[in-house]
Amino acid sequence: MSAMTHDLFQVASDALSDSRGQISDLARPFLGFLPVSGASISTFGSFLDAETISATDARAGRVDELQFDLGEGPCWDALVNRRPVLEPDLAQRSSTSWPAFLAAIRQEEIGAIFAFPLFFGPLEIGALDLYSVAPVSLSPKQQGQTLVLSAIVSRIVLRHAITGDDLPAETTTFSRRLIHQATGMVLAQLGTTAEDAHLILQARAFADNRPMREIAQDVVERRIRFNALSDPGEAPRE
Repeated sequence: MSAMTHDLFQVASDALSDSRGQISDLARPFLGFLPVSGASISTFGSFLDAETISATDARAGRVDELQFDLGEGPCWDALVNRRPVLEPDLAQRSSTSWPAFLAAIRQEEIGAIFAFPLFFGPLEIGALDLYSVAPVSLSPKQQGQTLVLSAIVSRIVLRHAITGDDLPAETTTFSRRLIHQATGMVLAQLGTTAEDAHLILQARAFADNRPMREIAQDVVERRIRFNALSDPGEAPRE
C-alpha cells in the first residue's frame, strides 16, 4: 500500500472519529480514499427504522430509496449475510438476485455498486452503499479498509440512537454492580472490550425499551445470552 493511499485512509478514519462531526456527514469520508462517485449510509434491520441518514449526493440517496421501496438490493443482502456485496460492473450482472432493483437502477447511470454491512455484535444497524458511474473494482486492501471504517460508523450510529432516546438513569449501587457484572459476562461471551460490552447492553435496553438494569439482570441470570459473531472492524492485513 502506497504512503499516499494510507494517508488518505487515515484522513478518512480521523474524520469519522471526530466526535464533533454530524451524522449527516458520515458518508463523505469514504469518497476520499475509494474510487467511487458517491456514498450513502442507511439504517434498517432489527431495531432501527429504515432511513438514509447520510448521502453524498442525490444519486446516492436514490440508490437507498430504490432498495427500501423494492425490498431488495445489495444493502439487504450485505446485512443479512454480514459480508460485503461487490458488483464492479452492473451491466454484466444477471437479474436473478434483484430483478426489480436492477431494472430500476439502470435508469440512474450507475456502473458499479458496493454494499457493506453495519452491525455491532449481534445488533443489525444498516448498510453503507457506494456507487460509481463507471465500472470499477475495489482492491482487497480497499475492501478491508472500508470494513474498518464501517465498524466505526456502526458505533457512531448506535451511540447516536441510544443517546437520542431518554433511557432510564441507573443510579443505585445495586444497578451499577449488576450492570458491571453483566458487562463482564457479555465481554466473555463475545470476546470484546468492556466498553463495547457495555454499549451492547445499552443497545439491547434501547431496542427492547427496558431499563438497562433489567437487561443486566437477565444476562446475569442467563435469560439473555449474546453469541459471538465476526468483527466487521478487523484491521486489514498488510
